[in-house]
Amino acid sequence: MTELSTLSSSLSGEGNNVLQKHVAFFDRNKDGVVYPWETFKGFRAIGANFLLSAVAAVFINVGLSSKTRPGKFPNLMFPIEIKNIQLAKHGSDSGVYDQQGRFVATKFEEIFGKHALTYPDALTEEEVKGLLKTNREPKDYGGWVGAWAEWTILYSLCKDENGLLQKQTVKAVYDGSLFEDMEKERASKNKK
Repeated sequence: MTELSTLSSSLSGEGNNVLQKHVAFFDRNKDGVVYPWETFKGFRAIGANFLLSAVAAVFINVGLSSKTRPGKFPNLMFPIEIKNIQLAKHGSDSGVYDQQGRFVATKFEEIFGKHALTYPDALTEEEVKGLLKTNREPKDYGGWVGAWAEWTILYSLCKDENGLLQKQTVKAVYDGSLFEDMEKERASKNKK
């Protein structure tokens, strides 16, 4: 594969694993690297307020940058290299992404099979808390915080009018398509 076709494939999202596609939304200039200001802009684009967007940008980029840049000198601009995002996978998670960043359908179904007790295709706030508690690995404090932040933000931004986090919404966040839909929906509301 030539360098040009590799770049083209990278920019179009072809050949990326699902975790890379999830993160690629935040790569606002589509260069394969996510900087804190891009994370901030991505969060704003999906409707997060200024404070949440700023805090998320700092914690996500500071927490993931060095893990996605193995063998490289630390960079104080805290870039996240999308091609290596699977190296930043934290513990105490759902297991829906495997170690290569691929989607594991059985683990996804397990979330709802074990935790969606009120409605089969949706999670209540308490069920999300139960999921987090079940997935905790002993003494994995960083993983606990990461999982808590991810699911809390997802629930707060994406719950429906009944306070439920729908199964199709959770699935769409894993492949990144939810972010694009949220950005389009927000943009159309702002035009009105």
